[in-house]
Amino acid sequence: MIRRPRRRAALVAGTVGLALVVLSACASPLPQPDPAPVPAVAPPATTIGQSDDVLTDLGAVLAAGDAALDPALLAPRVSGPALAIRSAEYVRAKATANVKPPTVIPTKAQALILPQTDTWPRTQLVVTEQPDDLQAPRILVLQQSAPRDQYHLWGWGRMGQGIKMPPTAAPATGSPVLAPDTASLKVAPADVFAQYSDVLANGTASQYNASFAPDAFRTGIEAARATTAAGVGSAGTATETYTPEPTPLTSLATLDGGAIVVGQLTTVSTVQLTAGGTVRIDDPFYAALTGKSSASSSFIRTFTDVVIMYVPPAGSSALMQVLAAEHAITTVTAD
Repeated sequence: MIRRPRRRAALVAGTVGLALVVLSACASPLPQPDPAPVPAVAPPATTIGQSDDVLTDLGAVLAAGDAALDPALLAPRVSGPALAIRSAEYVRAKATANVKPPTVIPTKAQALILPQTDTWPRTQLVVTEQPDDLQAPRILVLQQSAPRDQYHLWGWGRMGQGIKMPPTAAPATGSPVLAPDTASLKVAPADVFAQYSDVLANGTASQYNASFAPDAFRTGIEAARATTAAGVGSAGTATETYTPEPTPLTSLATLDGGAIVVGQLTTVSTVQLTAGGTVRIDDPFYAALTGKSSASSSFIRTFTDVVIMYVPPAGSSALMQVLAAEHAITTVTAD
């Protein structure tokens, strides 16, 4: 993992204007200043100082939204999956009298992964310090949609236990952004989450199972799915689907030739009840989202998932590995 270097003061050389008088048409040509050298590597899209400012502003916006449990206050700095998840967490916090508060999101960085790009949208990753509650550090996904837009928290993931980040370029240099169809990786970024979704759905029976290392995100989903099926029993059927977004949000190159690929999945957990079957909705969070105390036909939960995946370089024997992920209920319906 690349630690952030300390900021150094920039030295700016002053210039002195000279009044020149042309003495004759035969005078020697004046020397011209050499153009500034073109850097061998393009600078990162964001400086370390700018990233610090973004995180400071994000922390203030999150604190205001969390204090009021009002998602409208998040608009200046939160969007995408992060806004959907946080909004649902505010409903949960209100329904449980804050017994289940919003997820802790630290905004102090222990490492930055900045993009090397001159196009938009552009995305940077922040590996946070460990939260005060000693949960795992988060990887924050920050996106700027257009040149004049603010960076927003697009999503976050909890790092898996024992996970080590792959080596990335120093923040002062920035990491190249790879195309979704690049052939330099073991699997093109555009295909990574379709393959992983197949593994989530089919487990060891998936043709892609051997390409992915075990991870806590997958283990948790499999365990929750089994618990739901057991709870339904003979009263109905329980199924789950996993649908990735068509293209990943970003793919940032790592120093070993691989990449960190960020994507979004939608998990839909459906309980279809047989005639006469009933599901009691005892959970206050579910009751708040559905406005009901029971379901007699179907009970459907939709999860918004953010997954941050390491993909090895082409020809590598290494496995793809989930670095961090978030799996959160954002809507529930009951009929």
